[in-house]
Amino acid sequence: MQWKQLLSAKRWGYEARELNDQIDARSEFQRDYDRLIFSSPFRRLQNKTQVFPLPGSVFVHNRLTHSLEVASVGRSLGRLFYMMTKKKNPNVDIDIPFLQEVGNIVSAACLSHDLGNPAFGHSGEAAISSYFIHGDGNRYESLVTKEQWQDLIHFEGNANALRILTHPFNGKDDKGFALTYTSLAAIVKYPCRAIDGHVKGNHHRKKYGFFEGEKPVFDKIAIELGLQVDPANPEGYLRHPLVYLVEAADDICYNIIDLEDAHHLRILSYQEVEDLLMPLCMDDNLRDRLDGLKDTGSKVSLLRAKAINTLIHGCATVFTGKQDELLAGTFQSSLIDALDPALVDHMKRIEKLSIERIYNAPNVVQIEIAGFKVLNALLSEFLPAYLKTNKTIFDKKIVAMIPEQFHTSSDDVYSKIRSVLDFVSGMTDVYAVDLYRKIQGITIPSLD
Repeated sequence: MQWKQLLSAKRWGYEARELNDQIDARSEFQRDYDRLIFSSPFRRLQNKTQVFPLPGSVFVHNRLTHSLEVASVGRSLGRLFYMMTKKKNPNVDIDIPFLQEVGNIVSAACLSHDLGNPAFGHSGEAAISSYFIHGDGNRYESLVTKEQWQDLIHFEGNANALRILTHPFNGKDDKGFALTYTSLAAIVKYPCRAIDGHVKGNHHRKKYGFFEGEKPVFDKIAIELGLQVDPANPEGYLRHPLVYLVEAADDICYNIIDLEDAHHLRILSYQEVEDLLMPLCMDDNLRDRLDGLKDTGSKVSLLRAKAINTLIHGCATVFTGKQDELLAGTFQSSLIDALDPALVDHMKRIEKLSIERIYNAPNVVQIEIAGFKVLNALLSEFLPAYLKTNKTIFDKKIVAMIPEQFHTSSDDVYSKIRSVLDFVSGMTDVYAVDLYRKIQGITIPSLD
């Protein structure tokens, strides 16, 4: 793979359009960022769980604040890579015209990386998958292909993000978000189908990155950008190199910032957080600065900032130094795992404690259980009603609740299932719970 081809300003749906030569305030990739940040799917992330339940008296991260922070870290990673590369090759802007835009590309991809995640955090993905494996949804297995069935029993938010960005939803722009090809490729962490994914030890196929219905979409993107076909999977591809920066930005943020939230919620003490983050902070004066602060929240914020800074510089250095492997598609780990062994050990220590103390905290488990109940109930109502040929009066009323944009004129069962999943997976936590209560008759809608 070659950077000159990998970095393309060609826009999805506007392939024949010539780039505008007039002076503009924004590059094509900055336009991608702006289109995302002003979009309704992005705004809805503010009411989707990141890890902890949506805030009461204590404000913690939701999907929106997480995405903004990941985008900020991603921009720094891309910018550092460009600066390091330019230092080695002062003529790089001539050789690779869009390399200076890498920070903007990665930032836009980071902004959209969680766009396809359903309500209730990662448990929402598991809840949708479980409906088809163990719930009423298993009746549909004989009505779809084996490839399509793998999509349903392994619902993947990353693949759903690509669909949201490119699918011609009913009544909407048939070009989707019309993002650049490179921004779209940079969000697909595992460029393969569900049936080809979930391969242990293979970084390109750990999960999957596009639904069966979006395979032609990604094929077109891959051909345009010159992505290498996966030698072990002719139906898939090797990652776009910028995916590694997007992945690193996400890894850095959730590993470090979950500790900050846990401290705010008094799940972890200040001393526990300091013990975890101090080894990542490469600052000889940090001890004096911490001792000068009385507020423990401010101390944690300082530790968080310093730890993130260390990891950003470390990952950017690895990414710049491993260019040959990244472009050849032979780099088989995350950037975090390729850092100095001492840093990797500290990150694994954080991960271990996070699993034990944070992700299994009572309020986190409670929201996951609630998510399973709510999403299962919604799918049990909407899917059968939408798929029925001879609908009852109740079925028609249920279907009428699905917004027009999610309807399909296709008679294909898979397409109809996908339409309902588009609707349900796009719901916020609050909307899903409210709709669940109304459909179950727990609350009666107000006439006000």
